[in-house]
Amino acid sequence: MYNSYMTFKRLMAAAALAAVVLTGTVHQARAQATAQPATKNYKDQGEYDIYNEVTKDIVGNNFPKAVTDLDTWQSKYPTSDYKDARAVLYVRAYAGAKQFGKAVDAAGELMSKDLDTTFSDPKSGPTDVVTVLFNTCTAILNVQNPTPAQLAAGEAAARKLLDYNRKPEGVADAAWGDARKQLQSVAKGTLMTLAVMPGQQAMAKTPPDCATAETVFSKALQDYPDNSFISYNLGRALNCIARSSPDKAAEVGPKAIYEFIRAAVTDPTLGGSADGKKISDYADSVYTTFHGSNDGLDAIKAQAKTSPLPPAGFTIETATAVATRKQNEFKEKNPQLALWLGIKGQLADPASGKQYFDSQLKDSAVPKLKGMLLDGKPACRSKELLVAVPLPDAQGTPTAEISLKLDAALTGKPEAAEIQWEGVPSAFSQDPFMLTMDTEKAKIEGLKSTPCAPPVQKKAAPKKK
Repeated sequence: MYNSYMTFKRLMAAAALAAVVLTGTVHQARAQATAQPATKNYKDQGEYDIYNEVTKDIVGNNFPKAVTDLDTWQSKYPTSDYKDARAVLYVRAYAGAKQFGKAVDAAGELMSKDLDTTFSDPKSGPTDVVTVLFNTCTAILNVQNPTPAQLAAGEAAARKLLDYNRKPEGVADAAWGDARKQLQSVAKGTLMTLAVMPGQQAMAKTPPDCATAETVFSKALQDYPDNSFISYNLGRALNCIARSSPDKAAEVGPKAIYEFIRAAVTDPTLGGSADGKKISDYADSVYTTFHGSNDGLDAIKAQAKTSPLPPAGFTIETATAVATRKQNEFKEKNPQLALWLGIKGQLADPASGKQYFDSQLKDSAVPKLKGMLLDGKPACRSKELLVAVPLPDAQGTPTAEISLKLDAALTGKPEAAEIQWEGVPSAFSQDPFMLTMDTEKAKIEGLKSTPCAPPVQKKAAPKKK
């Protein structure tokens, strides 16, 4: 989804100006220099003419023709005094013609030598070296499936370019300073890209090589701990392992989420290659999906800001684990309510509630339950009590769910209060929901009643005289 090379290609484009400052006139300068006496000589006018044609091709950005002319030069004059200079021109021409693998191969042959010794001329030497190093850096990033030798050449070029400080003669100090800063940016970008390239190649396989990708990105993150692009891709690799190996999901899943969060809190644009809001939203969503809520997310964000990798033993509780923990905590605090909710849940199931009552609940003693007495039937000297079992945070007027059939009538009027009882289910209705239980008046705890009001006596009509 995201182009891993986008950021670095922009760096390459920015640094191209610096390279032009250093290399733009090198070939013309060399052509002029060849008119002077030197220890190196062209074999004949024909070699000079081919050389001159190559330089014109490159100055005119006609790189495919430059490659053809270089091949002619190589074929006719294989032992030229200018074979090293020709190798530099090959690197430049191959890179310009987008034959990136050949550009890196040509540069690899050169870099087996001491470049500053090979190109010792104080005017043209530094520009030759920069041409080789710079074009190798740009080329290696565009080689599809580079060989180990090409990767080694690209890394060597980037490291040499990063430290290179041999100013060409005739270039102002300020111009060289600006150019060097930009070339160093190219070198750093190349090194980082090469560090993650094997990981991206592993993820691009079918099926992805998740384990290799995880190893590559973990190592790269150690070298570049503040790079959010690497954190994000390490998260992808870990996520890949979790999907392909479910037995490892509990271990690597939380680590993947941590890396997504790390990327989001350091630079959600991933170095300018992604939509920052989408990355931030994604990091939040994978956490809440895994955990079941955003509880604890802010704490992990704060932790991720300070460390590119999670601490040893890092984990995130799954939504299932959270639900189980809360259920167990609820059972410990409210054992009777939890018992009733379990019974009610099975009774309320439209498909199996009636069967559950008939086969498992009816005529079986139920452990002590707790509820709120709402009313008695009849209101005085009741033989039936209507009870609700509300949740601790329930709002509004509770609804009766249980009818207690008493073995003997009360002597007064029952008061609304919390009661506990033991009973045996004897009947059940799903709509309206009502479980009827037979119980003994003596087994009801907390039951209070008030004396019934005496019946109103009607006055006898006066006798007629």
